Amino acid sequence: MIPPVFLVGHSTRPRGGLVHTLSLGEALLAQGVDARLVAIGDPAAGLFRPTPLPHTIVPSPPPGETLEERVFAAVDALEAALSLLCPPGPVVLHAQDCIAARAACRIRDGHALTGPRPGSTSVVRTVHHVDDFTTPALIECQRRAILDPDRVLVVSEHWRKLLAEDYGVDAGVVRNGVDPGRFGQGSPGERERFRARAGGDDTFLILTVGGIEPRKGSVTLLEAMAELAARTNGAGPRPGLAVVGGHTFFDYRAYRDGALARLPELGLVEGRDVLLLGTVSEADLGAWYRAADAFAFPSVKEGFGLVVLEALAAGLPVVASDIPVFAEYLVDGENALLVPPGDSAALAGALHRLAADPALRKSLAAGGQPLLDRFTWAASALTHRNVYSAASEAAAVGSPVHEC
Repeated sequence: MIPPVFLVGHSTRPRGGLVHTLSLGEALLAQGVDARLVAIGDPAAGLFRPTPLPHTIVPSPPPGETLEERVFAAVDALEAALSLLCPPGPVVLHAQDCIAARAACRIRDGHALTGPRPGSTSVVRTVHHVDDFTTPALIECQRRAILDPDRVLVVSEHWRKLLAEDYGVDAGVVRNGVDPGRFGQGSPGERERFRARAGGDDTFLILTVGGIEPRKGSVTLLEAMAELAARTNGAGPRPGLAVVGGHTFFDYRAYRDGALARLPELGLVEGRDVLLLGTVSEADLGAWYRAADAFAFPSVKEGFGLVVLEALAAGLPVVASDIPVFAEYLVDGENALLVPPGDSAALAGALHRLAADPALRKSLAAGGQPLLDRFTWAASALTHRNVYSAASEAAAVGSPVHEC
């Protein structure tokens, strides 16, 4: 018997963590689990798409001047909300990030802010990746958010090994899923309208999702775009880059400003060679996937890279960094082109191969289709159900939770 499950996150921004949480919650709900979402955001704005999943949006606390202030205010806000939402009796609090994990563990442990909670509370934590905090308080906060939960999950074997080596934590691997029908089929004339914003059919349109930030390898991608333009030099469609996303809990303005300041030096023009689209609607994101010719994702660090599966589901050929998490499901030349992280020349070369070879684009896109059957939210939800059941049983008798 699985008790109510609260999927807890620090943000309603439509990034990979929330897409994972929302999709998992919907799959759990379809399998009969009493699942609910609790996340910090703007209650008036709601979520980025409709969902049958019951959810509570906790109002964002006033913005603090420092990252530490923002983190600890968010922990307090989530803790206070969970103390009111959790019913008496057993519950599972499934935290999707450091902030949510600290709040959930406080609820379980009867923190002074909320007092003891009757019933057995178990805390499950999914570590999508480990953030590069620099202050002692945040480093300790993140460490406790990994060590204190009753059960720790990761979405890739790479992160299972890292948590074992760096924290001594025995995490279970539960893969992401992808919904091939998430974005629908589009409307007549949609592709032409969106491509017109990027230069029309005279453009080889490359899409990336995640904004401009250090771990996405954004500077490397801009450098590669400049080199790709030089290689093309009028012999074929002009390369163009569409960048979707950008809202994050962290402040990457300095990195973003530095990256964009290099556009003139690289011979790139914003609005012509590089479209900065920011956060877009669910419908527009699907349209950009359908409008693009290729997908580039030169990240230097990822937990899994959910948008890669989304791109493959949209039928796009993918160029990604040859980092361990991608090597767990991508095969160079079979379902993607993999290049060394930080190597703009190699990235440009791979993109040039795609631009010049329609048959290669078609082959890579077809090679990615079997992954859609391999990674499903239904399978992910089933594994999570086993984890929740074991965690709840262990909490009831006060014993450790065993690996799934």
